[in-house]
Amino acid sequence: MIAVTGRSLHVPGLRPGTALLGWVPEPSCEPEDARELLGRKGLLAKEPATVLALCAVHRALGLEPGSGPRRRDEPVDSGTAVVVSSNLGNLATVCAVTRQAYAGRVREVSPLDAPNVSSNVIASSVAIRFGFAGPNLMVCSGDTSGSDALAIAARLLRAGRCRRAIVVGVEPRDEVTEAVFADQLFDGAACVVLEQLEGDYVIGPVTTARRPRVEQADVVLAAGQGGLDLDRQLGATYGARGVVQAVVATQAVASGTAASVQVLDGGPDTGYRMFTVRREPRR
Repeated sequence: MIAVTGRSLHVPGLRPGTALLGWVPEPSCEPEDARELLGRKGLLAKEPATVLALCAVHRALGLEPGSGPRRRDEPVDSGTAVVVSSNLGNLATVCAVTRQAYAGRVREVSPLDAPNVSSNVIASSVAIRFGFAGPNLMVCSGDTSGSDALAIAARLLRAGRCRRAIVVGVEPRDEVTEAVFADQLFDGAACVVLEQLEGDYVIGPVTTARRPRVEQADVVLAAGQGGLDLDRQLGATYGARGVVQAVVATQAVASGTAASVQVLDGGPDTGYRMFTVRREPRR
């Protein structure tokens, strides 16, 4: 079984008191104030999406505020994988660097911006900061990207490629992403920590279908499919949706709001990804 052993939702712009399936998340700091949570080291030239992801992971692991990155003399954790989902994460930097290059000002591109052009910058930054040396993957597969990341993490665990998987969904909201995305975009990150063990909160296999299939569950989380649509409260979560849904579903089960929650991700154009979160007592 794939169990959720840690979770967090980091959404700086969430209105105070906003309840997600009865859960009111803790206030979250803006990327520019992340030193309050992450400490001062290791944040130079980090993009907002990367900082949001780092904050979500820090909180999901239960680390102390201001504890800072892994020290160089500390051993790395080769048993922990990182799988990040984001479709728009570094788009602003890619556009800025491209404009400079097109204008013939390649020499003006800052060496600090160069790593941020890589589509894998968020996943690699998480691994470097926390010392995770297992498989490292970035998923950018559109609407179902978050659920795809969860499915990949589960496969890594079942194949014995890792003993723990850090799964992050993140999307930034800025002038560039708002220009290419018509809906009001989510601005935040979610993280779940997955392990292959018994209990307490189990995430079922991610299945695919051309049409949504509603199973027997106390609550259904679905974007525009008749269930509870978190996008109406958070903005269009897009590539982060599956991970955001997993966090809220696990919280609902943990608090006793629901015994089981079915998640529907995707849409008619991309197909659907479905999974269920339920309580599974430890034996």
